[in-house]
Amino acid sequence: MANIQLKNIAKQFDNNVVIENLNLQINDGEFLVLVGPSGCGKSTTLRLIAGLETATAGEIFIGDTLVNSVAPKDRNISMVFQNYALYPHMSVYDNMAFGLKLRKFKKDDIRQRVQETAEILEMASLLNRKPKQLSGGQRQRVALGRAIVRKPQVFLFDEPLSNLDAKLRVQMRAEIKKLHKRLKTTMVYVTHDQVEAMTMGDRIAVMKDGVIHQLDTPLKLYNEPADLFVASFIGSPSMNFIHTTLKEEPNLTAVDGNIKIDIPSNHKKLLKSYIDKSVIIGIRPEDLSLNPRNENSVSISLRIDLFEPMGNETLIYLSRENTRLTCRTPEFQPEADLDEELIIYLNMDKAHYFDPETGKSIR
Repeated sequence: MANIQLKNIAKQFDNNVVIENLNLQINDGEFLVLVGPSGCGKSTTLRLIAGLETATAGEIFIGDTLVNSVAPKDRNISMVFQNYALYPHMSVYDNMAFGLKLRKFKKDDIRQRVQETAEILEMASLLNRKPKQLSGGQRQRVALGRAIVRKPQVFLFDEPLSNLDAKLRVQMRAEIKKLHKRLKTTMVYVTHDQVEAMTMGDRIAVMKDGVIHQLDTPLKLYNEPADLFVASFIGSPSMNFIHTTLKEEPNLTAVDGNIKIDIPSNHKKLLKSYIDKSVIIGIRPEDLSLNPRNENSVSISLRIDLFEPMGNETLIYLSRENTRLTCRTPEFQPEADLDEELIIYLNMDKAHYFDPETGKSIR
């Protein structure tokens, strides 16, 4: 096992700067997820760790070893790709054993490692099959097995579940997480799916435009987002944002057109420097409700645009002028029709405030 350290990493393709001054410490035995939209630099970061790309500037350490000039095959890492990359003419056994054969392992050692790995992945009965005889989930397990048999210091995953259907993705998420707990090896996992990130990572690095906006535990990211990007990216449906101006009349009130939101008195100290200025209020869909939850619940009236019954909950999409909100409620669809007015309660104890100029959270 090994920790990974990236110091002042930059990566440029021609005139396109993909990563600029990236610093990242991945702990020994940690499961770290790199998440962000397409083009944010997460896969490039993974390929830099693997040695498949060369950093324009900065240093990469695996353990205590500076690996900038070390070939990928000598970094003692295993990488699992999106497309499995299995040899179609080889059996499952031969696919898993191939890397060990190249490294001149003895036949008995190869057989023992493949058998142990097959049992871990519950695929010992599939060793004689060809990839075309396997399901998508089984092929992904073979790709995992091929990585495991090498017993590397670090596992790297580049969106390995994106080709699977929704049910298989959930199943394989659990399999990979169980595998991490069993092997206790450092794992770095790249995905654009924030649900994967939230359910799998010990910590999550949220990236955009080659910059890490926040590196934290899943719950910290969800409950204490550092800025507007993290707040909007983490959570499904995403956080609601209301663009307001703070007024003191005499109590502190946030105004957005015809919408007025009373700010709790215990938030006044936090926002005192923003009176008569713009503030963005963020609030999660589950913190909107059809009935008040506490004394700091504030009612507003909005027009119903859409209902989405989900079985265990209902999503209600609402709007007024330029404000659009989503309410997640466990209650049945209210007795109201589209385009009618509905009173919604905002739990202001759960509100987040953001500076519209910097995008940073006001704390």
